[in-house]
Amino acid sequence: LLEGSGARVLLVTSPGFEDIIEIGRQARPSLYDSEAQRPTPLVERELRIGHQDAKSTLDAIEALAPEAIAVGLLDAYRDPSIDFKAAEVIEGAFPYILVSVAAEVSPGFREYERIATAVVDAYLAPKVSGYLDRLNDELASSDAAVMTSSGGLASFELASGRVGSLTVSGPAAGVVAADALRRHHGLDSVITFDMGGTSTDVTRIGPAGVAVSASQSIGGRVNRVPSMPIHTVGAGGGSIAWRDEGGALRVGPRSAGAAPGPAAYGRGGEEPTVTDANMVLGYIPDGTRFSGGLTLSSERANAALERLGGSLAMSGLEAAVGITEVADAHIDAAIRRVSIEDGFDPRDSSLLAFGGAGGLHATRVAKGLGMRSVLVPPHAGAFSALGLLMAVPQVERLQTVLTGSESEEIVAATGRVAAEATEQYIDVYGETPHRVDLFVEARYANQSHELSVPHRSGHVAEDFIAEHRRRFGFELEGGAVEVVNVRSVASGLAPLSWSEVEAPQKEVGADHHPVEIWLDGSITQCPVWERASLGPGDTLEGPALVVDDTATTLVGSDDTLVLLDDGTIELTW
Repeated sequence: LLEGSGARVLLVTSPGFEDIIEIGRQARPSLYDSEAQRPTPLVERELRIGHQDAKSTLDAIEALAPEAIAVGLLDAYRDPSIDFKAAEVIEGAFPYILVSVAAEVSPGFREYERIATAVVDAYLAPKVSGYLDRLNDELASSDAAVMTSSGGLASFELASGRVGSLTVSGPAAGVVAADALRRHHGLDSVITFDMGGTSTDVTRIGPAGVAVSASQSIGGRVNRVPSMPIHTVGAGGGSIAWRDEGGALRVGPRSAGAAPGPAAYGRGGEEPTVTDANMVLGYIPDGTRFSGGLTLSSERANAALERLGGSLAMSGLEAAVGITEVADAHIDAAIRRVSIEDGFDPRDSSLLAFGGAGGLHATRVAKGLGMRSVLVPPHAGAFSALGLLMAVPQVERLQTVLTGSESEEIVAATGRVAAEATEQYIDVYGETPHRVDLFVEARYANQSHELSVPHRSGHVAEDFIAEHRRRFGFELEGGAVEVVNVRSVASGLAPLSWSEVEAPQKEVGADHHPVEIWLDGSITQCPVWERASLGPGDTLEGPALVVDDTATTLVGSDDTLVLLDDGTIELTW
């Protein structure tokens, strides 16, 4: 989706609405920039057709030869059958073309969001569905499941029909594991900080867990599927540092990826990255080995930083310091986005850092925001994979109601979506769901967007007003509350709980050795500890580096490290 390498999609919509995916909501990406551009539509103009009758639509499809088709007619949120009837005719004539139906992938009202989501689904469907089909054949398993953007699991059958729901499945899995760790330690609020190779993903988790949002935006494209509220910035270990036209040091969003990777990898990459900067500063020891025989070289990292530094009239070491400061600023802004801008004070939260590089930047970022502490979980570099095992199978149903908060229609609609979700869950998984949760998406009358709140019969207006006050700081006195959608989520049980994860065992006698690192403005002697040499209750005073097979943690000069009962590192200052 980000690379623009999806399928050739044809859009079938109501006559006169062929350009809706290009017009959108007329929101400008940058209000005062007259040259700002919105993303190019995923469907070319000549591939958008108004559906007037079956023959003309089929003739157009025959002539245009698309790889996938999105069907989204104007009033299908009221009567889904009109979408399904059109799709049935198309599938009957072209059984080899994948068809995404807006009434299925995004059934709520608002024609632009509904149709745009169907287009995203169709754009991804051939590659993703094909991949899932091949993987399913190899696994030969009747209960294989895949993570979704909302943090739940979907069967391969369900996921193949809604591939747009998988777009941020990797980061969502890390959030699932983070919430399990939060609950284990009895924390009210944590902010996750997942720093991998290409990007950094952040999310806030409150006392009730993660508030799943009804939509997401990826690369400026609307994709209205339930999603973890994850904010992503291009500041990962592989993010490339460069000098812009004004002579300023920039980091990302381009990434060296895994191939060729950072210069330190020795795989042909020559541009300096955040990983190279961390090596030059001594935070990643020279000679660090990865699986597959890859050994990191500080000499290669130094050479890349010296080249960049020369273009900026600074030394390679100074360039490395600047790169980490710029990367930290990107991360700081991302955390403010999911906390302060959403009405939460980050000082009330701990920073939960994972991903291979998270532990190297966490304490600097947390201190800058006045946060309580930093937690670095066990298996930090593979934390999202661990979260996948803690996710629950889910089925979701939604219905638009557009009615007052006291209407009897809400009771009837919630009953319908709960029954539909339960029935589909039983059909897919062969058992009754463990729980069925209900939500209402409500707004003040005439507002353009709604808020989702858990459904309590008879308390819809009260709960919405409380959430509106928390999010926006005010309530509209005397304002009528309208319910737009009702939603039901049927869930099963997770294959694994946090208490079942075996804590890493202490290896008695593991040694540590000193290295030189850049810290607090000078070169400092710093011991390197193997994480396996520490056991629950052990403490360290900084400075120190703690390394394991998947991640490295920097303990600052005024930091104290304590290893908790489950192998989690806690850093305080």
